[in-house]
Amino acid sequence: MTTTGSSRTAPARRPHRTTAAPDSGSPAPPAPAGRAPLKGRLAVLAVTLGIFTIVTTEILPIGLLTRIGADFGVSDGTAGLMMTLPGFLAACAAPTVTVATARFDRRLMLCGLVALLALANFTAAAAPVYWLVLLSRVLVGVVIGGFWSIGVGLAERLVPAASAGRATAVIFSAVPLGSVIGVPAGTFLGDLAGWRTACAAVGGLAVGVWVLTALVLPPLPAAVRATSPALLRATLRGVHTRFALLMTFLVVLAHFGAYTYVTPFLERTTHLTTAATVTLFLLVYGVAGVVGNFAGGAVVARRPRTVFGTAAALLALATLLLPVLGREPVGALALLVVWGVAYGAVPVASQTWFAKAAPGAPEAASVLFTASFQATLSLGALAGGMVVDRTSPAVVMVLGGATAALVALVAWLHFAKRPAWPVG
Repeated sequence: MTTTGSSRTAPARRPHRTTAAPDSGSPAPPAPAGRAPLKGRLAVLAVTLGIFTIVTTEILPIGLLTRIGADFGVSDGTAGLMMTLPGFLAACAAPTVTVATARFDRRLMLCGLVALLALANFTAAAAPVYWLVLLSRVLVGVVIGGFWSIGVGLAERLVPAASAGRATAVIFSAVPLGSVIGVPAGTFLGDLAGWRTACAAVGGLAVGVWVLTALVLPPLPAAVRATSPALLRATLRGVHTRFALLMTFLVVLAHFGAYTYVTPFLERTTHLTTAATVTLFLLVYGVAGVVGNFAGGAVVARRPRTVFGTAAALLALATLLLPVLGREPVGALALLVVWGVAYGAVPVASQTWFAKAAPGAPEAASVLFTASFQATLSLGALAGGMVVDRTSPAVVMVLGGATAALVALVAWLHFAKRPAWPVG
Protein backbone atom coordinates (compact mmCIF):
# COMPACT_ATOMS: atom_id res chain seq x y z
CA MET A 1 0.00 0.00 0.00
CA THR A 2 2.79 2.43 0.78
CA THR A 3 4.40 1.79 -2.57
CA THR A 4 1.16 2.41 -4.38
CA GLY A 5 0.48 5.47 -2.28
CA SER A 6 3.77 7.15 -3.15
CA SER A 7 3.62 6.48 -6.88
CA ARG A 8 1.61 9.63 -7.62
CA THR A 9 4.22 12.02 -6.26
CA ALA A 10 4.60 14.92 -8.68
CA PRO A 11 8.02 14.97 -10.32
CA ALA A 12 8.38 18.68 -9.72
CA ARG A 13 8.36 18.19 -5.97
CA ARG A 14 10.89 15.35 -5.72
CA PRO A 15 13.92 17.63 -5.19
CA HIS A 16 12.23 19.09 -2.11
CA ARG A 17 11.82 15.66 -0.53
CA THR A 18 15.34 14.62 -1.41
CA THR A 19 16.66 17.64 0.40
CA ALA A 20 14.75 16.71 3.53
CA ALA A 21 15.69 13.05 3.46
CA PRO A 22 18.91 13.27 5.50
CA ASP A 23 16.96 14.76 8.40
CA SER A 24 14.01 12.43 8.23
CA GLY A 25 15.73 9.13 7.59
CA SER A 26 15.52 6.76 4.67
CA PRO A 27 14.08 3.34 4.09
CA ALA A 28 16.24 0.27 4.28
CA PRO A 29 17.83 -1.00 1.06
CA PRO A 30 15.45 -3.02 -1.12
CA ALA A 31 15.86 -6.71 -1.69
CA PRO A 32 18.63 -7.65 -4.14
CA ALA A 33 17.35 -8.30 -7.64
CA GLY A 34 18.91 -11.75 -7.68
CA ARG A 35 17.01 -13.16 -4.70
CA ALA A 36 14.99 -16.25 -5.61
CA PRO A 37 11.32 -15.31 -6.14
CA LEU A 38 10.13 -18.39 -4.23
CA LYS A 39 12.21 -17.47 -1.18
CA GLY A 40 10.87 -13.94 -1.29
CA ARG A 41 7.27 -15.16 -1.48
CA LEU A 42 7.85 -17.52 1.44
CA ALA A 43 9.31 -14.66 3.48
CA VAL A 44 6.25 -12.53 2.74
CA LEU A 45 4.07 -15.49 3.73
CA ALA A 46 5.93 -15.76 7.05
CA VAL A 47 5.34 -12.08 7.85
CA THR A 48 1.70 -12.38 6.78
CA LEU A 49 1.14 -15.42 8.99
CA GLY A 50 2.85 -13.61 11.85
CA ILE A 51 0.42 -10.70 11.57
CA PHE A 52 -2.50 -13.12 11.13
CA THR A 53 -1.56 -14.88 14.37
CA ILE A 54 -1.14 -11.55 16.16
CA VAL A 55 -4.52 -10.26 14.96
CA THR A 56 -6.20 -13.52 15.94
CA THR A 57 -4.62 -13.41 19.39
CA GLU A 58 -5.51 -9.76 19.86
CA ILE A 59 -9.20 -9.92 19.00
CA LEU A 60 -10.05 -13.53 19.92
CA PRO A 61 -11.37 -12.39 23.34
CA ILE A 62 -14.20 -10.61 21.50
CA GLY A 63 -15.65 -13.98 20.52
CA LEU A 64 -14.89 -15.58 23.91
CA LEU A 65 -15.60 -12.58 26.13
CA THR A 66 -18.66 -13.87 27.98
CA ARG A 67 -17.18 -17.36 28.45
CA ILE A 68 -13.92 -16.11 29.92
CA GLY A 69 -15.75 -13.62 32.11
CA ALA A 70 -18.11 -16.31 33.41
CA ASP A 71 -15.21 -18.69 34.10
CA PHE A 72 -13.48 -16.17 36.35
CA GLY A 73 -16.63 -14.53 37.68
CA VAL A 74 -15.93 -11.06 36.26
CA SER A 75 -18.25 -8.63 34.45
CA ASP A 76 -18.25 -7.99 30.71
CA GLY A 77 -16.55 -4.66 31.28
CA THR A 78 -13.80 -6.23 33.36
CA ALA A 79 -13.37 -8.97 30.79
CA GLY A 80 -12.99 -6.19 28.23
CA LEU A 81 -9.64 -5.37 29.84
CA MET A 82 -8.30 -8.23 27.72
CA MET A 83 -8.78 -5.88 24.76
CA THR A 84 -7.69 -2.74 26.60
CA LEU A 85 -4.30 -3.86 27.93
CA PRO A 86 -2.69 -5.06 24.67
CA GLY A 87 -3.55 -1.83 22.89
CA PHE A 88 -2.06 0.44 25.54
CA LEU A 89 1.08 -1.69 25.77
CA ALA A 90 1.37 -1.84 21.97
CA ALA A 91 1.12 1.94 21.77
CA CYS A 92 4.06 2.22 24.16
CA ALA A 93 6.00 -0.68 22.65
CA ALA A 94 5.78 0.55 19.04
CA PRO A 95 8.19 3.49 19.46
CA THR A 96 10.13 1.99 22.38
CA VAL A 97 10.93 -1.38 20.80
CA THR A 98 11.57 0.07 17.34
CA VAL A 99 13.97 2.74 18.58
CA ALA A 100 15.71 0.52 21.17
CA THR A 101 16.36 -2.21 18.59
CA ALA A 102 17.04 0.12 15.65
CA ARG A 103 20.44 -1.51 14.96
CA PHE A 104 19.27 -5.12 15.44
CA ASP A 105 18.73 -7.59 12.61
CA ARG A 106 14.99 -7.45 11.84
CA ARG A 107 14.85 -11.22 11.25
CA LEU A 108 16.01 -11.93 14.80
CA MET A 109 13.56 -9.36 16.17
CA LEU A 110 10.59 -10.94 14.39
CA CYS A 111 11.58 -14.43 15.57
CA GLY A 112 11.86 -13.23 19.16
CA LEU A 113 8.50 -11.45 19.04
CA VAL A 114 6.68 -14.50 17.60
CA ALA A 115 8.20 -16.68 20.35
CA LEU A 116 6.90 -14.19 22.93
CA LEU A 117 3.45 -14.40 21.31
CA ALA A 118 3.43 -18.18 21.70
CA LEU A 119 4.36 -17.81 25.38
CA ALA A 120 1.53 -15.31 25.90
CA ASN A 121 -1.08 -17.66 24.44
CA PHE A 122 0.12 -20.66 26.46
CA THR A 123 0.11 -18.52 29.61
CA ALA A 124 -3.51 -17.53 29.02
CA ALA A 125 -4.51 -21.13 28.33
CA ALA A 126 -3.04 -22.31 31.64
CA ALA A 127 -3.98 -19.29 33.81
CA PRO A 128 -5.71 -20.34 37.05
CA VAL A 129 -6.63 -16.74 37.93
CA TYR A 130 -7.76 -13.78 35.84
CA TRP A 131 -4.75 -11.58 36.57
CA LEU A 132 -2.52 -14.11 34.79
CA VAL A 133 -4.73 -13.78 31.72
CA LEU A 134 -4.22 -10.04 31.90
CA LEU A 135 -0.45 -10.58 32.25
CA SER A 136 -0.50 -12.63 29.07
CA ARG A 137 -2.26 -9.75 27.35
CA VAL A 138 0.55 -7.44 28.42
CA LEU A 139 2.97 -9.70 26.52
CA VAL A 140 0.62 -9.61 23.52
CA GLY A 141 0.77 -5.82 23.58
CA VAL A 142 4.57 -5.82 23.42
CA VAL A 143 4.46 -8.20 20.45
CA ILE A 144 1.88 -6.12 18.61
CA GLY A 145 3.83 -2.90 18.98
CA GLY A 146 7.15 -4.39 17.94
CA PHE A 147 6.06 -6.75 15.16
CA TRP A 148 3.71 -4.31 13.44
CA SER A 149 6.17 -1.42 13.45
CA ILE A 150 8.94 -3.58 12.02
CA GLY A 151 7.06 -6.09 9.89
CA VAL A 152 4.61 -4.08 7.80
CA GLY A 153 7.37 -2.15 6.04
CA LEU A 154 9.55 -5.13 5.12
CA ALA A 155 7.95 -6.05 1.78
CA GLU A 156 10.40 -3.99 -0.28
CA ARG A 157 13.29 -5.84 1.37
CA LEU A 158 11.87 -9.30 0.73
CA VAL A 159 10.84 -9.14 -2.94
CA PRO A 160 11.96 -7.23 -6.03
CA ALA A 161 10.78 -3.62 -6.27
CA ALA A 162 8.19 -4.44 -8.93
CA SER A 163 6.45 -6.85 -6.52
CA ALA A 164 6.68 -4.75 -3.35
CA GLY A 165 3.23 -3.18 -3.69
CA ARG A 166 1.54 -6.55 -4.15
CA ALA A 167 3.52 -8.02 -1.26
CA THR A 168 2.45 -5.16 1.02
CA ALA A 169 -1.19 -5.77 0.11
CA VAL A 170 -0.77 -9.47 0.93
CA ILE A 171 0.72 -8.61 4.33
CA PHE A 172 -2.17 -6.28 5.16
CA SER A 173 -4.72 -8.89 4.08
CA ALA A 174 -3.81 -10.70 7.30
CA VAL A 175 -5.85 -8.14 9.25
CA PRO A 176 -9.32 -8.97 7.85
CA LEU A 177 -8.37 -12.63 7.47
CA GLY A 178 -7.84 -12.71 11.22
CA SER A 179 -11.50 -11.73 11.56
CA VAL A 180 -12.66 -14.12 8.85
CA ILE A 181 -10.69 -17.22 9.81
CA GLY A 182 -8.87 -16.72 13.10
CA VAL A 183 -11.56 -15.37 15.42
CA PRO A 184 -14.50 -17.49 14.17
CA ALA A 185 -12.32 -20.61 14.22
CA GLY A 186 -11.06 -19.79 17.70
CA THR A 187 -14.59 -19.04 18.89
CA PHE A 188 -15.87 -22.30 17.40
CA LEU A 189 -13.04 -24.25 19.03
CA GLY A 190 -13.79 -22.48 22.29
CA ASP A 191 -17.42 -23.58 22.03
CA LEU A 192 -16.40 -27.20 21.42
CA ALA A 193 -13.49 -27.62 23.82
CA GLY A 194 -13.33 -24.50 25.98
CA TRP A 195 -11.65 -21.12 25.62
CA ARG A 196 -8.38 -22.45 27.08
CA THR A 197 -8.09 -24.91 24.20
CA ALA A 198 -8.62 -22.07 21.75
CA CYS A 199 -5.79 -20.07 23.33
CA ALA A 200 -3.50 -23.10 23.30
CA ALA A 201 -4.27 -23.71 19.63
CA VAL A 202 -3.30 -20.14 18.72
CA GLY A 203 -0.12 -20.65 20.74
CA GLY A 204 0.65 -23.74 18.66
CA LEU A 205 0.06 -21.69 15.49
CA ALA A 206 2.57 -19.13 16.77
CA VAL A 207 5.16 -21.88 17.24
CA GLY A 208 4.64 -22.94 13.63
CA VAL A 209 5.02 -19.36 12.44
CA TRP A 210 8.24 -19.06 14.47
CA VAL A 211 9.68 -22.11 12.71
CA LEU A 212 8.71 -20.78 9.28
CA THR A 213 10.09 -17.32 10.05
CA ALA A 214 13.41 -18.73 11.23
CA LEU A 215 13.70 -20.89 8.10
CA VAL A 216 12.68 -18.58 5.27
CA LEU A 217 13.41 -15.00 6.32
CA PRO A 218 16.82 -13.78 5.13
CA PRO A 219 19.12 -11.72 7.38
CA LEU A 220 17.66 -8.20 7.55
CA PRO A 221 20.28 -5.77 8.86
CA ALA A 222 18.95 -2.51 10.25
CA ALA A 223 18.60 0.50 7.98
CA VAL A 224 21.52 2.88 7.58
CA ARG A 225 19.38 5.72 8.96
CA ALA A 226 17.54 4.02 11.77
CA THR A 227 14.33 5.23 13.37
CA SER A 228 15.16 7.60 16.23
CA PRO A 229 13.23 9.81 18.67
CA ALA A 230 14.26 12.86 16.65
CA LEU A 231 12.86 11.32 13.47
CA LEU A 232 9.59 10.47 15.20
CA ARG A 233 9.28 14.03 16.50
CA ALA A 234 10.00 15.44 13.06
CA THR A 235 7.35 13.21 11.51
CA LEU A 236 4.81 14.24 14.15
CA ARG A 237 5.29 17.91 13.30
CA GLY A 238 3.70 17.42 9.88
CA VAL A 239 0.16 18.79 9.67
CA HIS A 240 -1.04 15.82 7.60
CA THR A 241 0.45 13.37 10.09
CA ARG A 242 -1.48 15.09 12.86
CA PHE A 243 -4.68 14.94 10.85
CA ALA A 244 -4.06 11.22 10.24
CA LEU A 245 -3.70 10.81 14.02
CA LEU A 246 -7.02 12.60 14.62
CA MET A 247 -8.91 10.53 12.06
CA THR A 248 -7.40 7.27 13.27
CA PHE A 249 -8.21 8.15 16.88
CA LEU A 250 -11.87 8.86 16.18
CA VAL A 251 -12.67 5.96 13.86
CA VAL A 252 -10.85 3.31 15.91
CA LEU A 253 -12.47 4.67 19.09
CA ALA A 254 -15.88 4.33 17.42
CA HIS A 255 -15.23 0.83 16.12
CA PHE A 256 -13.64 -0.88 19.10
CA GLY A 257 -15.82 0.93 21.62
CA ALA A 258 -18.73 -0.89 20.00
CA TYR A 259 -17.28 -4.03 18.39
CA THR A 260 -15.59 -5.27 21.57
CA TYR A 261 -19.10 -5.84 22.96
CA VAL A 262 -20.82 -7.13 19.83
CA THR A 263 -21.11 -10.64 21.30
CA PRO A 264 -23.09 -9.44 24.36
CA PHE A 265 -25.24 -7.38 21.97
CA LEU A 266 -26.01 -10.37 19.78
CA GLU A 267 -26.80 -12.53 22.80
CA ARG A 268 -28.94 -10.03 24.73
CA THR A 269 -30.49 -7.73 22.14
CA THR A 270 -30.68 -9.93 19.03
CA HIS A 271 -31.35 -12.94 21.28
CA LEU A 272 -29.13 -15.39 19.42
CA THR A 273 -29.54 -18.51 21.49
CA THR A 274 -26.56 -20.61 20.43
CA ALA A 275 -22.85 -19.91 20.39
CA ALA A 276 -22.64 -21.42 16.90
CA THR A 277 -24.98 -18.74 15.56
CA VAL A 278 -22.88 -15.99 17.11
CA THR A 279 -19.80 -17.53 15.51
CA LEU A 280 -21.56 -17.57 12.14
CA PHE A 281 -22.46 -13.90 12.45
CA LEU A 282 -18.85 -13.02 13.30
CA LEU A 283 -17.70 -15.06 10.30
CA VAL A 284 -20.00 -13.12 7.97
CA TYR A 285 -18.69 -9.88 9.45
CA GLY A 286 -15.13 -11.04 8.78
CA VAL A 287 -15.84 -11.96 5.15
CA ALA A 288 -17.32 -8.50 4.66
CA GLY A 289 -14.14 -7.09 6.18
CA VAL A 290 -12.02 -8.81 3.55
CA VAL A 291 -14.20 -7.28 0.83
CA GLY A 292 -13.82 -3.86 2.42
CA ASN A 293 -10.05 -4.26 2.73
CA PHE A 294 -9.49 -5.00 -0.95
CA ALA A 295 -12.17 -2.56 -2.17
CA GLY A 296 -10.67 0.25 -0.09
CA GLY A 297 -7.13 -0.75 -0.99
CA ALA A 298 -7.94 -0.48 -4.70
CA VAL A 299 -8.70 3.25 -4.50
CA VAL A 300 -7.14 4.50 -1.25
CA ALA A 301 -3.88 5.61 -2.88
CA ARG A 302 -5.81 8.04 -5.09
CA ARG A 303 -8.59 9.04 -2.68
CA PRO A 304 -7.55 8.45 0.95
CA ARG A 305 -10.00 10.99 2.37
CA THR A 306 -12.90 9.58 0.35
CA VAL A 307 -12.18 6.04 1.55
CA PHE A 308 -11.82 7.18 5.15
CA GLY A 309 -14.97 9.29 5.08
CA THR A 310 -17.08 6.65 3.34
CA ALA A 311 -15.91 3.95 5.74
CA ALA A 312 -16.76 6.14 8.73
CA ALA A 313 -20.20 6.99 7.35
CA LEU A 314 -21.06 3.33 6.75
CA LEU A 315 -19.75 2.38 10.20
CA ALA A 316 -21.94 5.09 11.74
CA LEU A 317 -24.98 3.89 9.78
CA ALA A 318 -24.53 0.29 10.88
CA THR A 319 -23.96 0.91 14.57
CA LEU A 320 -26.65 3.57 14.93
CA LEU A 321 -29.24 1.27 13.34
CA LEU A 322 -28.24 -1.89 15.21
CA PRO A 323 -30.29 -1.11 18.37
CA VAL A 324 -33.35 -0.61 16.12
CA LEU A 325 -33.02 -3.12 13.29
CA GLY A 326 -30.63 -5.48 15.08
CA ARG A 327 -33.31 -6.85 17.36
CA GLU A 328 -34.06 -9.38 14.65
CA PRO A 329 -31.35 -11.74 13.34
CA VAL A 330 -31.83 -10.72 9.69
CA GLY A 331 -31.42 -7.03 10.47
CA ALA A 332 -28.42 -7.64 12.71
CA LEU A 333 -26.71 -9.78 10.06
CA ALA A 334 -27.28 -7.21 7.31
CA LEU A 335 -25.88 -4.40 9.44
CA LEU A 336 -22.87 -6.52 10.42
CA VAL A 337 -22.12 -6.90 6.70
CA VAL A 338 -22.20 -3.12 6.27
CA TRP A 339 -20.05 -2.70 9.37
CA GLY A 340 -17.54 -5.28 8.15
CA VAL A 341 -17.15 -3.66 4.73
CA ALA A 342 -16.73 -0.26 6.37
CA TYR A 343 -14.15 -1.20 8.94
CA GLY A 344 -12.29 -3.48 6.54
CA ALA A 345 -11.12 -0.37 4.68
CA VAL A 346 -10.00 1.51 7.81
CA PRO A 347 -6.54 0.00 8.55
CA VAL A 348 -5.31 0.31 4.97
CA ALA A 349 -6.74 3.83 4.70
CA SER A 350 -5.09 4.91 7.93
CA GLN A 351 -1.71 3.36 7.11
CA THR A 352 -1.76 4.86 3.60
CA TRP A 353 -2.54 8.29 5.01
CA PHE A 354 0.40 8.05 7.40
CA ALA A 355 2.67 6.87 4.57
CA LYS A 356 1.64 9.78 2.34
CA ALA A 357 2.19 12.22 5.20
CA ALA A 358 5.77 10.97 5.79
CA PRO A 359 7.06 9.55 2.48
CA GLY A 360 10.72 9.83 3.50
CA ALA A 361 10.36 7.88 6.74
CA PRO A 362 8.36 4.68 6.19
CA GLU A 363 9.33 2.92 9.44
CA ALA A 364 8.59 6.05 11.48
CA ALA A 365 5.20 6.28 9.77
CA SER A 366 4.54 2.63 10.66
CA VAL A 367 5.46 3.34 14.29
CA LEU A 368 3.03 6.26 14.52
CA PHE A 369 0.31 4.27 12.76
CA THR A 370 0.75 1.32 15.13
CA ALA A 371 0.98 3.43 18.29
CA SER A 372 -2.06 5.59 17.52
CA PHE A 373 -4.14 2.65 16.33
CA GLN A 374 -3.41 0.47 19.34
CA ALA A 375 -3.76 3.21 21.95
CA THR A 376 -7.18 4.13 20.61
CA LEU A 377 -8.22 0.47 20.35
CA SER A 378 -7.59 0.17 24.08
CA LEU A 379 -9.32 3.43 24.91
CA GLY A 380 -12.35 2.37 22.88
CA ALA A 381 -12.55 -1.02 24.58
CA LEU A 382 -12.14 0.61 28.01
CA ALA A 383 -14.76 3.30 27.36
CA GLY A 384 -17.17 0.73 25.95
CA GLY A 385 -16.65 -1.48 28.99
CA MET A 386 -17.48 1.37 31.36
CA VAL A 387 -20.64 2.13 29.40
CA VAL A 388 -21.81 -1.48 29.00
CA ASP A 389 -21.44 -2.17 32.74
CA ARG A 390 -23.67 0.80 33.53
CA THR A 391 -26.17 0.64 30.69
CA SER A 392 -26.43 -1.94 27.90
CA PRO A 393 -24.66 -3.09 24.71
CA ALA A 394 -27.26 -1.18 22.66
CA VAL A 395 -26.16 2.12 24.21
CA VAL A 396 -22.55 1.29 23.33
CA MET A 397 -23.58 0.84 19.69
CA VAL A 398 -25.27 4.25 19.61
CA LEU A 399 -22.26 6.02 21.11
CA GLY A 400 -19.94 4.27 18.67
CA GLY A 401 -22.16 5.34 15.78
CA ALA A 402 -22.21 8.95 16.93
CA THR A 403 -18.39 8.98 17.09
CA ALA A 404 -18.13 7.46 13.61
CA ALA A 405 -20.52 10.10 12.28
CA LEU A 406 -18.14 12.74 13.65
CA VAL A 407 -15.29 11.10 11.70
CA ALA A 408 -17.30 11.30 8.47
CA LEU A 409 -18.03 14.98 9.15
CA VAL A 410 -14.38 15.79 9.85
CA ALA A 411 -13.29 13.96 6.68
CA TRP A 412 -15.85 15.87 4.62
CA LEU A 413 -14.76 19.23 6.07
CA HIS A 414 -11.11 18.42 5.41
CA PHE A 415 -11.98 17.41 1.84
CA ALA A 416 -13.88 20.63 1.27
CA LYS A 417 -10.94 22.66 2.56
CA ARG A 418 -8.22 20.71 0.70
CA PRO A 419 -9.77 19.06 -2.39
CA ALA A 420 -6.42 17.78 -3.71
CA TRP A 421 -3.90 15.70 -1.80
CA PRO A 422 -0.89 17.91 -1.11
CA VAL A 423 2.36 16.58 -2.45
CA GLY A 424 4.74 18.66 -0.41
